[in-house]
Amino acid sequence: MTILTLIEHEQGIIDPQTLSMLTAARGLAQEQDLPLHAVLIGANVSGLAAELGEYGVTAVHMIEQDALADFAPNAWAACVVEVMGAEKPTAVIGAGTERSNEVMAHVGARTDLPFAANCLTIQPEDDAWFVKRVRWGGTLHEEARLYGDPKLLTIAALGIEPEPSSSGAPEIISVTPNLSDADLLVRVVSRIEPERKGISLTDAPVVVSGGRGVGSAEGFVILEELAGLLEGAVGCSRVVTNNGWRPHAEQIGQTGTRVAPELYIACGISGASQHMSGCSGAKHILTINSDSEAAILAKSDTAVIGDLHEIIPAVIAEIRKKTA
Repeated sequence: MTILTLIEHEQGIIDPQTLSMLTAARGLAQEQDLPLHAVLIGANVSGLAAELGEYGVTAVHMIEQDALADFAPNAWAACVVEVMGAEKPTAVIGAGTERSNEVMAHVGARTDLPFAANCLTIQPEDDAWFVKRVRWGGTLHEEARLYGDPKLLTIAALGIEPEPSSSGAPEIISVTPNLSDADLLVRVVSRIEPERKGISLTDAPVVVSGGRGVGSAEGFVILEELAGLLEGAVGCSRVVTNNGWRPHAEQIGQTGTRVAPELYIACGISGASQHMSGCSGAKHILTINSDSEAAILAKSDTAVIGDLHEIIPAVIAEIRKKTA
């Protein structure tokens, strides 16, 4: 019996939320005195195995094929199911990302097993596992019992610091899956990468985010200046991208990017649940808003009520004064 994990990676880099998931899964495996295994899918991905060993993985089920060079959800699910059949794991766990949730949903459909997404806590019990998970874009925490053998779930990894564990090099188990043309019908075949400037949203310690209250594309100039002074990144709400003020790559929320900075500065953002699900992992939220009744205030650690076009320049001037 094992705890089996799904490894999400892109262009030779393991997803940070997957490393957070491995940290949580390792603790779960240790509690049950079970080995931690991983499914690693792709082309030329063997170099990632050593890093998995650093996070407590004792065996890597390696699936390397040219056809799997990029993400293919049905094919990934077929690979996971094949490993499940051979290993008979107690649980199969992925990170609570869009991709891993999609793959695990396919796994559930293929095996006719229930699947719990975005779990915050997991408590194994004899028959069912008691889980608390995020629902409705982060506005609801649901307590549920997860049945099935094995248990299928993903972990809402934001807020979990990845912690390496010196367990040595993992055993490599080569797997050759029996994939059909239908399995590979949906897959990434090419990419158009956005132009990257400065630090990324997912890595930034500070995110300065703007909403409808910024007023225009030009209004983001002061947000960019503030983010630069704080060595952070600029984000935005969905209405901003809908208006064409900022690119979708900067959108934070349920249909955008999820971030977990030390400080999230929300400027002119009302606080719709879809947006809050994207920044709920932030350690601290500072809101600048002219509306004292905005929903986001209830989720904020600190709020400044007033015109952001006056407040942000004043903050910038004060920072420059202090750092001069």
